Amino acid sequence: MLKKDNVKLGILIGLLAPSIGILGYYLVKFFPVFSFKEYARAVFHNKSILTAVSSISLMANVIIFTYYINRKIDQTAKGIFLITCIYILAVLVYKIV
Repeated sequence: MLKKDNVKLGILIGLLAPSIGILGYYLVKFFPVFSFKEYARAVFHNKSILTAVSSISLMANVIIFTYYINRKIDQTAKGIFLITCIYILAVLVYKIV
């Protein structure tokens, strides 16, 4: 499945990687003290935590994007890049508003 070269696969990967990054950040920084629900509430109410979480999440996409670009699997990389741009815009809009 990961060898296919299509935009839909890139979109799927681009959506899953930040989710793994968000979960990883929770497990490393907040797991013993806060529940995931409290963590999610803190992320949306504290913009400095949102910045940290979004940075880690986007780093997951950057790593996977780099992998696909280096392997010349360009269509999948386009899907990952598209979702990454949308994710960045969504975080910026949320932080500004």
